[in-house]
Amino acid sequence: MEEKLWKDHCVLLNKDEENELATFGYKTQGWRRILCIAGYILSCGALLLLFYWKPEWDVWANCIRCSLEEADVVLLRTTDEFQRYTRKKVTWIDLSTLALLVGSNSDDPLVADEDSVINRAVMKPQLKVRCIQVQKIRYIWDFSVREFKKVGSLEDSNTCHSIHHKFGAGLTRKEQKIRQLVCGPNAIEVEIRPIWKLLFKEILNPFYVFQAFTLVLWLSQGYTEYSVAIIILSIISICLTVYDLRQQSTKLHDLVEEHNKVQVTVCTKSEGCKELESHYLVPGDMFLLDGKKLSLPCDAVLIDGSCVVNEGMLTGESIPVTKTPLPLVESPMPWKTHSMEDYRRHVLFCGTEVIQTKLTGRGPARAVVLQTGFNTAKGDLVRSILYPKPVNFKLYRDAFKFIVGLSVIGVFGLIYTVCVFMSHEKPVADVVAMAFLLLTLAVPPTVPAALTTGTVYAQRRLKKKKIFCISPQRINICGQINLVCFDKTGTLTEDGLDLWGIIPSEGSRFQKIHKFPSSTPLPWGPVCGAMASCHSLLVLDKKIQGDPLDLKMFEGTCWEIDDSSAAQDGAGALDTCIVRPGPKASSAPVEGIAILHQFPFSSGLQRMSVVSQKIGEEQYDLYMKGAPEIVSSFCRQETVPADFLKELKTYTSQGFRVIALAHKVLNLGKDVDMSNLEREEAESGLVFLGLLVMENSLKQETKPVLQELTAARIRSVMVTGDNLQTAVTVAKNAGMIHMGSKVILVEANEPEGSAPASIAWRLAEDSKANTAVPREVCANTEEKITLEGETSNYHFAMNGKSYQVIMKHFYNLLPKILVNATVFARMSPGQKSSLIEEFQKLNYCVGMCGDGANDCGALKMAHAGISLSEQEASVASPFTSQIPNIQCVPELIREGRAALVASFAVVKYLTLYGMIQFIGTALLFWQLQIFGNHQYLIQDVIITLLVCLTMSLTEAYPKLAPYRPPSQLISPPLLLSIILNVCFAIIMQTSGFLLVRQQPWYVALASQRHCSPGNQTVSPTSPGGNGTSSSAQSSVLSYEDTTLWPLTSIHCIIVAFVFSKGKPFRKPIYTNYIFSVLLALQLAICLFLFFADIDAVYSGMQFLCTPVIWRVYILLMLLVTFCISFFTEDVILQNKHLWLLLKAWFGYQSKSQYRKWQRMLQTDPNWPPANTKDLAAKSTEEIYINPTYEHSNED
Repeated sequence: MEEKLWKDHCVLLNKDEENELATFGYKTQGWRRILCIAGYILSCGALLLLFYWKPEWDVWANCIRCSLEEADVVLLRTTDEFQRYTRKKVTWIDLSTLALLVGSNSDDPLVADEDSVINRAVMKPQLKVRCIQVQKIRYIWDFSVREFKKVGSLEDSNTCHSIHHKFGAGLTRKEQKIRQLVCGPNAIEVEIRPIWKLLFKEILNPFYVFQAFTLVLWLSQGYTEYSVAIIILSIISICLTVYDLRQQSTKLHDLVEEHNKVQVTVCTKSEGCKELESHYLVPGDMFLLDGKKLSLPCDAVLIDGSCVVNEGMLTGESIPVTKTPLPLVESPMPWKTHSMEDYRRHVLFCGTEVIQTKLTGRGPARAVVLQTGFNTAKGDLVRSILYPKPVNFKLYRDAFKFIVGLSVIGVFGLIYTVCVFMSHEKPVADVVAMAFLLLTLAVPPTVPAALTTGTVYAQRRLKKKKIFCISPQRINICGQINLVCFDKTGTLTEDGLDLWGIIPSEGSRFQKIHKFPSSTPLPWGPVCGAMASCHSLLVLDKKIQGDPLDLKMFEGTCWEIDDSSAAQDGAGALDTCIVRPGPKASSAPVEGIAILHQFPFSSGLQRMSVVSQKIGEEQYDLYMKGAPEIVSSFCRQETVPADFLKELKTYTSQGFRVIALAHKVLNLGKDVDMSNLEREEAESGLVFLGLLVMENSLKQETKPVLQELTAARIRSVMVTGDNLQTAVTVAKNAGMIHMGSKVILVEANEPEGSAPASIAWRLAEDSKANTAVPREVCANTEEKITLEGETSNYHFAMNGKSYQVIMKHFYNLLPKILVNATVFARMSPGQKSSLIEEFQKLNYCVGMCGDGANDCGALKMAHAGISLSEQEASVASPFTSQIPNIQCVPELIREGRAALVASFAVVKYLTLYGMIQFIGTALLFWQLQIFGNHQYLIQDVIITLLVCLTMSLTEAYPKLAPYRPPSQLISPPLLLSIILNVCFAIIMQTSGFLLVRQQPWYVALASQRHCSPGNQTVSPTSPGGNGTSSSAQSSVLSYEDTTLWPLTSIHCIIVAFVFSKGKPFRKPIYTNYIFSVLLALQLAICLFLFFADIDAVYSGMQFLCTPVIWRVYILLMLLVTFCISFFTEDVILQNKHLWLLLKAWFGYQSKSQYRKWQRMLQTDPNWPPANTKDLAAKSTEEIYINPTYEHSNED
């Protein structure tokens, strides 16, 4: 019973998705509510504030647990490590207000689509729907499965046929109205948040509330100047933050607003087509694409016609993409599954731009709305900006622990103060005020703010280097990166490929190579036909545009695209693109070729094909191009040369990009409808035409950057969609795989029939010798490869297919492979994301650098994704580099390290500053005294505030160190640094406090202040006029105070200098001119105030005159403290070698998973396997068989 109650009370929302949430049902209870209101009043709003910070406490106090079905309040909790809570009210949507529903049969489904969640969510006969709104997305209560379901999308369970059948003709007027009411408007609305709301939210930050409490305390003690200074600074800080948030809000609002008011032609079943504002679109609506340029206002699936879109806004690449209609097939599979990874080729995404529409014989292109509002691709992006995932939580969690630790010290101070003042029978009001005063000194409320200063400055420096950041809190994480994944094409290598040559194939034999550039044009033949027509190029603004590879291939033929063909009239004419021989092309017996239909390229299928027709002929041709292994599998085997794999390897092993071409004559009747052509049927039994060899040279920056990363002991991994052999060669040329290192190719195969899944390991260099080994040779003659220190001299390389099989059948081997895998080829976008996730599971801090198109998922999944894009903020990743090479990677790591170290330095400084003041004040409290108003003012404003603002301005060190900065605040070097410096402060201040009392000129209650100019004798005077009463004077004026003030103030300057460590992560302190000059000025001011025998200075600072020799002693104490502190910090605590010796001495080993695996594999005599094959046998023992490498489709 209890279990069932819990099941009804707690349900997962968005199960297994990135934004998964646990939902808990609660019902508000009257008497609890009344008690809470009473609590708010009695606590003067403190309880309300606490509930504002902790929404879960609010719900637990006001409500009782119940099933989600009965709940009027839902508590949501994230299922990640942060476990953050939010509270949502359950609201009702009343459908009975719709005039269209009056008189309709209550048993009839309200929506024609019987699979729709709307039918299962309506409470009958009241016609009401329960809903909650979470992060801009609406969820409605589904009575059948008893959980909240997302609304605003078409159900994924729809098949291709049902989308055409149910929605092809549009919705009825009634259904449109119901969907509009339930799904909400199709708009990505980002409100410009009112200034009062932003202000309120900022002021209620725990940091400012604590500060307000501190200020009330200080004002009550008459510390007006300091309090006013802090109030002014807080107001400036709050105003700047609010201004910044308001600017961001306005910018985002303007960015999305234009897409909310697009005019579209929507068709309904009964009323035909009419113009409508996109605001009213609902999932299931059918609209027309009538050839006009259009910024898409929703996600839609194309069901008729085809169009060309610019997806630059989503991917950062402005290459036109051709979209094809969803096939009308009778398949029981959901439409996305049917199209596999390639469903995107049918989908028009919100925010992308339709450049060109190709009509069909049935009229304009048609599309069905899939998702609206924040459910769309663009909505998803905007939500990721509005609700960024919390990152680097450890740093802030450590900072919180730090503040708690300091609070505990503060509480001890509070108890100490109460004891001292009570023993002297002081009034209770004074005791409470002084006790809280000491408590507030121990806890610097600026710690959270200080953590962000380093990040803000780093962001500014990155912007100057053309690296833009939409998630600043990730900059600190970049300081921890120890593995970077790189895409190959366009990232490590040049974007543009150069056509190197063509190897035609005839009669299943390769012919003589035709090299480019060549004095003779490419002769006419099927190869020339394939190169001229098998592409997705189009003419836009009299310029040929499209994929760079297609462009180079087409240019090699010297043919031209006839742009007049796009202007012809007549049905279907717009669907054809005509290519004709140019003046420099070899003479061809054809006038031109009309490209009638395209099966577009996708990274999932690794191929594309076109259906074309020679002008004036009736015969149809199908041309295919793609990855050689894939294309050859579609060809009739007798047409593929016997030495195909050998020839392919010849070129891929030299780092060339190789594309295969194939052709087939299609036997189609007259006036055939191309849109009904089955891809699987058309792409079969082809004739192999040959190989297209393209040169893909490395960018000149690639090699030095990879060498720099290797020197800094940061791993580089290549993750590409290209051929495995090409990728391995590029990795060698780029220096990812060093000369002399062994490359082990891993090939895994799915189980076939009774044979289990297998995994083969082959040394790449030995492959030729290997094929000559007779089958009878025993396979246990494994090659052992030695390990050198930490970095191994062997590298694993595999393709996406093998990676998938290993994930499924050999998951226990995956960590072993990943710690030494360097090349992943033929990886689909989904596999790239999965790989990064697996690296993260091994505790690597992963960076990903790609060009944005098919790397979106991986860029978002990585700790730091860097997109090489011309746009200022590619939606794909937190970082975007406008300079399209990988130099941004070490740059970002450098800045990340500098920001991290700067954050730690500021936190250490603030802690020390708080403790130095705490110790000094505690010592003065011993005799019921306190530092003067102006004395605090100089320490707090002139020293500390300026230090915090300028300390982080030191730039990153240009050379990457071969180790990372500590990732935790609570780490031995950092804690020891703080503890030792606090000890030095205690020793120095206590010594000063006790020694001054031993001096012959010391008197306990002194009222004389001025020094006579002559012989240093003390002349008695009355307390001077600075407006404070003599009783206040007496609590300040003392020799102890005059001694402790310079000790504490100059000590603050000392620790600021000592903690501003330069190398190895930041430039030396003297390069930060502002900070260096400020420290010198602060020191000069302190020394001037202390040594200047000027009456006005003495009365203003509330000092007593002391002999010069005593002042010199104080300076000597400070000098000794400086020397000890500097030596401890620089020679001991920051000494990397010393810590390594200590770790070795105590046998400490890294707890990171990848380190554990590395240590384990170093002692494993059977690793790495080479020239062996393992089976996923049911028994636990590994079976080794003959090392002959079976060529499948990927070499």
